[in-house]
Amino acid sequence: MLLEIEDLSVHYGRIQALHGISLIVDEGEIVTLIGANGAGKTTTMRAISGLRMPSKGRITFDGKDISTMRADLRVTLGISQAPEGRGIFPGMSVIENLEMGCYARKDPGGKERKEDFDRVFTLFPRLAERRDQVGGTLSGGEQQMLTIGRALMARPRLLLLDEPSMGLAPMLIRQIFDIVTEINSQGTTVLVVEQNAQQALSRAHRGYVMETGAITKEGRGEDLLVDQAVKAAYLGVA
Repeated sequence: MLLEIEDLSVHYGRIQALHGISLIVDEGEIVTLIGANGAGKTTTMRAISGLRMPSKGRITFDGKDISTMRADLRVTLGISQAPEGRGIFPGMSVIENLEMGCYARKDPGGKERKEDFDRVFTLFPRLAERRDQVGGTLSGGEQQMLTIGRALMARPRLLLLDEPSMGLAPMLIRQIFDIVTEINSQGTTVLVVEQNAQQALSRAHRGYVMETGAITKEGRGEDLLVDQAVKAAYLGVA
């Protein structure tokens, strides 16, 4: 397996956000983590990326314990995140934002950099059209594309996507998930946190359901889509 989380707990002061969760992501998969607001999904992603240290448990990436590793070192190992809320640099151009994704690479200006720009612009033609435009003037959908593109510039083995559909129109949501599927087909493993359970589970090989900081259900994406409890809670079907 590529990523393994074992009995992970995370606290914010005295408040416990994660209660001993365990999950795995195999290489080549799309795995989704669904749940309501406040369930602990974003905290899980922050723990994987190194932005929040666990109070208990272990995170293993490609057989290496990274539980206490700095966030920037995790990027060099092959973990890259497109965070919740996009987090682009609004005063920088599209090109400059994408270049920031190369900062941890050994060849930030080499031949591979051009290949990665070509890949991002092929996946997101709109970014190619707006390459010199300031990031803060892009639409919400374009900013989401830029966030994912910037994460891809790090050449990740594992791409973490935190709420990629947030604030987007239904047509754009489908487009973003089509691109996520294409990224995965190109060989990148994806872990996606998402409230749009229909889109996330329909694209995922496997999924986990999180409630109040705990994993309450897991299974194949297609099985969770027809699970009555999941349908009632997350798909608007009683």
